[in-house]
Amino acid sequence: MAGLDDVFGQLFSNADAVVLFSPSSSVYERCRELEDLDTVVVGTDNDIGADTFVELPLEFEDVSERIDFGLEGALEQGVLEDGDELVCATSVFSDEMDTVSRVRAIADERTGIYDLFTKSRAEPSVIKSVLELAIELGKKGQKGKPVGALFVVGDAGKVMNKSRPLSYNPFEKSHVHVGDPIVNVMLKEFSRLDGAFVISDAGKIVSAYRYLEPSAEGVDIPKGLGARHMAGGAITRDTNAITIVLSESDGLVRAFKGGELIMEVDPEAY
Repeated sequence: MAGLDDVFGQLFSNADAVVLFSPSSSVYERCRELEDLDTVVVGTDNDIGADTFVELPLEFEDVSERIDFGLEGALEQGVLEDGDELVCATSVFSDEMDTVSRVRAIADERTGIYDLFTKSRAEPSVIKSVLELAIELGKKGQKGKPVGALFVVGDAGKVMNKSRPLSYNPFEKSHVHVGDPIVNVMLKEFSRLDGAFVISDAGKIVSAYRYLEPSAEGVDIPKGLGARHMAGGAITRDTNAITIVLSESDGLVRAFKGGELIMEVDPEAY
């Protein structure tokens, strides 16, 4: 550790663990030799056979998202503890590790995003696209005005059986997918109308203008939230879908899974 202190100053001083994002086996083995630090590996696959591993559902291009997600997953799994001082190493400018940062794991800052992505039926890239769409809608609104929206992602067949149309389904005979920039523009336009969007596991937009009909019995949502959130929570209890809800009243984006609220974020702070 003395040599590292000489080069990096206080970066490694009193750290509890080093967190490596998709490291090579040689980097991992060298870090394991640091007796004073635990080594945690975060990545899409544990190709190097790391003893302590946190799975990323997809490669986050944004470095801050990558680190936030990895640390939240490590806290969820009990790999890290609240208040741990961490040295995070990841790649920014190349495929090799080239950036090192010092951060603290803070349990109170967990957003629930790790729970949203992991063990969900829908593909992670689809969930990410829908979440980003809701965040963007929350920031910009519809023609400058606040807008509410409800996206039901995954288990589309069962969701359709537990809902009914409010109007003509513009996506009935189409094969468009969320994440396509042109499709996202369409979704933003349709979001000002009533009803939920239903999106398949693979991202196909199955329907718009759906009225969800699950029973609200036993669904506990925070006080002040209305029918859109209640329906969003209830449908995830009765199906394997997750829902992402943009509130028109307070502008927050919330996610439900298994009938429970698991995430709440402010689009302006995301």
